[in-house]
Amino acid sequence: MLAAFGFEALGVVIGDMYFVDPTPLAGQETPERGVRLELRLIDRAAPRGSIYAGIPIAFTRPVWRVDLFGSTESPPGTLDRAHHHPRFNGWEPGRRHFVPELSADPLSWLADQLADPAAVLARAGIEADDFTEADVTGLAAAAPEIVAVVKRMLDGVRDGQLAPAPAEPVAAARTGWL
Repeated sequence: MLAAFGFEALGVVIGDMYFVDPTPLAGQETPERGVRLELRLIDRAAPRGSIYAGIPIAFTRPVWRVDLFGSTESPPGTLDRAHHHPRFNGWEPGRRHFVPELSADPLSWLADQLADPAAVLARAGIEADDFTEADVTGLAAAAPEIVAVVKRMLDGVRDGQLAPAPAEPVAAARTGWL
């Protein structure tokens, strides 16, 4: 499942994921599943055709990522691998940051982060000319709705409806939109 929120030059995308990493971190050798949220830059082009034509919209480079993941060997709903990536280098995320508050109460932590998008963008190293004040106010205002979508997806993962495991065992897998 994929959900998207678009503002002026920024957008939020949210999706469920199942992930098998062939080069896991120490202590994280089992597959993980959960919900990923990314703050991304948006490109909006002119309509291609008449005034009635669709407008090309692209959610481009991610600038911040939150992975609300749990090991597949943990009880469903356990987010023992919850972390975030405060910065990206191009398309590649920086290292995982494990924050006790994120693991203890992920939805409250996420709501707090989304309530102050300017701080998130500053930590991500995004220049002020890459986004607008409307992005900041729109994202902060939409934070409760964004968190509600994340909660619904986490509930779907916990209940086994989202982020399914591959049908056959695999050495590496990444399912989901993000």
